[in-house]
Amino acid sequence: MKRAILGMVVAALVAGCASTGTDEGAGAAVEDRKPGAGAAGGATSVPIGTTTIPGDPLKDPASPLAKRSVYFDYDRDDIKPEFRSILEAHAKYLAANPGQKMLIQGNADDRGSREYNLGLGQRRADAVKRTLVLMGARESQIESVSLGEEKPRCTEHTEECWAQNRRADLFYSGEF
Repeated sequence: MKRAILGMVVAALVAGCASTGTDEGAGAAVEDRKPGAGAAGGATSVPIGTTTIPGDPLKDPASPLAKRSVYFDYDRDDIKPEFRSILEAHAKYLAANPGQKMLIQGNADDRGSREYNLGLGQRRADAVKRTLVLMGARESQIESVSLGEEKPRCTEHTEECWAQNRRADLFYSGEF
């Protein structure tokens, strides 16, 4: 009796595993990850807060993460209110992607001594880092450095030009 039951169980298992060849392609869907595949051109979706941005938001010019500079007033290191939403988007991205790293480079215009500008650039980079951490990023994800006046965007001696140099630039892994 045990042999008969065992035989029926084995036969049922074999029959259940057999393929008739008529249901080819049926069953669970398989995601095609080749470039250019899918409705969004092979793009993935990355959550940013409560919004899902298709593709890589770090490379999407329409994404708030495309904005990578925070500008400062003359001789100041406090974050202006207009840059808080940009920093919040970066903080949420970092919180959602714990393996991602960021480098913040603090800059100053060429007025003031080299030593003073290095210190001011560091205070600016540290202010951005503190803000990102307070908004949810992990401190271990972020490094802040000062370039002082060594990497200007503009070299003219005008207020408009100096304003472009008073900044902190944000770079993600692979960009520095």
